[in-house]
Amino acid sequence: MTLETLAKDIAKSAEAEASAMVKAANEEAKAILAEANSKSDAIRSEASSRTEREASQIAREVVASARQANQKEILIARRKVLDETLQSASDTLGSPKLSGRASLLKSLMAKADKIGGDAYSIRPVEIDRKAISELAGKRKVGDAIDGLGGFVLESPDGSVSYDMRFDTLLESSWNDQLAEINSILFD
Repeated sequence: MTLETLAKDIAKSAEAEASAMVKAANEEAKAILAEANSKSDAIRSEASSRTEREASQIAREVVASARQANQKEILIARRKVLDETLQSASDTLGSPKLSGRASLLKSLMAKADKIGGDAYSIRPVEIDRKAISELAGKRKVGDAIDGLGGFVLESPDGSVSYDMRFDTLLESSWNDQLAEINSILFD
């Protein structure tokens, strides 16, 4: 299972929650608009043409304010769904029970083999230390580092490192795919 597939699966599960939040915000906006229109009608029926112009202006301001408030609520709701989706993906990747974890590590190690030779050392995330030690071959396995999984590949002198930790890869994929994630969740 690739990170992109995982992100899409998680995004689909969050889509229903996002739709409900957007629907509730739209219903609230309709209620606010109805209330604003009702107030505007009452003022118009009792007032002169001058008062009518003022009421019309007030109605436009209230509607604009309601729309702005509604847009803000929708943006906040969307941000919350995006944050929850990213957190869910992080939680899934950080789980030792992640389906396909071993194949993902093998794939990353194959990529590491193409990047650097046996002189490069590997600093694993503790959760994957055992699996990475088995895949490392002749490479030295160094101290553990923080992360959701994966490892960092370091040159012998430590001047160059390649970050192959799950959290770094997730962040990169998330940033690269954010427009598509937004589209899946909210369109």
